[in-house]
Amino acid sequence: MSTIDKQFYLELGQRIASYRKAVDMTQTQLAEVLGISQKTMAHYKVGRLRISVEMLTNLAKTLGVSVEQLLEDDVPTKATKRGPTSLLERQIEQISQLPRTKQKFVSEMLDTVIQQASG
Repeated sequence: MSTIDKQFYLELGQRIASYRKAVDMTQTQLAEVLGISQKTMAHYKVGRLRISVEMLTNLAKTLGVSVEQLLEDDVPTKATKRGPTSLLERQIEQISQLPRTKQKFVSEMLDTVIQQASG
C-alpha cells in the first residue's frame, strides 16, 4: 500500500471511529453488527486494512450516514465538550478493543468496586 493510500485509509478509519462514537457504539458492537471480528474493525481504524466498497456501504448504513460522509474530511463530534479526551474515556476505548473474556473480567472488577463503594 502506498503512503498516500495508507494516509487515506488511516483518515477513513478515524472518521468511521468518530461516527461510531457519535452513535454510542463500541468498536466491538459495530464489528458484531457488520459480521466481522473486532480485530478487523481495529485494523480498519488504524488504516492497516483496505475497506471494501461493500463494507463501506454496510458501515454507512449501520452508522446512519452516507458513503460520501464517510469519505469526506468533516468529522462529527459527539458533544460540544472542549479539551482532551478524559483518561476514563481513553480507558473505555482501550477496554472495548480487548478480547471479550478480558472485557468481561474488567466489567466484573468494576461491578465489585462500585458495589463496595455503594455499600
